[in-house]
Amino acid sequence: MSQAKEAITLADVSHVLACIAGPSPDEAYRAIDELAQRVLGHKLLTVLVFRPETVEVERLYSSNTQAYPVGGRKQKKGTPWGERVLDRGEFYIAKDPDDIKWAFSDHELIASLGITGMINVPIVFGGRCIGTLNISHDAGRFTEADFPVARILAGLVLPLVLARS
Repeated sequence: MSQAKEAITLADVSHVLACIAGPSPDEAYRAIDELAQRVLGHKLLTVLVFRPETVEVERLYSSNTQAYPVGGRKQKKGTPWGERVLDRGEFYIAKDPDDIKWAFSDHELIASLGITGMINVPIVFGGRCIGTLNISHDAGRFTEADFPVARILAGLVLPLVLARS
């Protein structure tokens, strides 16, 4: 787990786009995971697609498939987090464990992984949120200053989520 935050380069973007263009979505997800680790750092990275018909999010990728398997779903109907991120397409930063507890019913599992902070990035296409990129780490790790880099990462994962939405 990287503690340093590095800049995204054109070579990074080019590499991820080449992986996305290839035949293996898994390779593309791994490339995005590795890039997110380098530029922001994480203990857990997940990519979720929003299922508006059931108001659920479904996991398309997880850096920890034992704790958070691909295909797992979470109900978000009527939750303040869902209204903020899924309905309004706004970033959410959980700055500490209390913010995680406020937002997520599985906060105990999250805490058991040593996660005390996170950033949830809406993946938006055509004016609507189609999924989220979730980058989890330590309390205080993420701030609004991370939004530009997080938005680039969400844009890179967009084609993968769009293909499954």
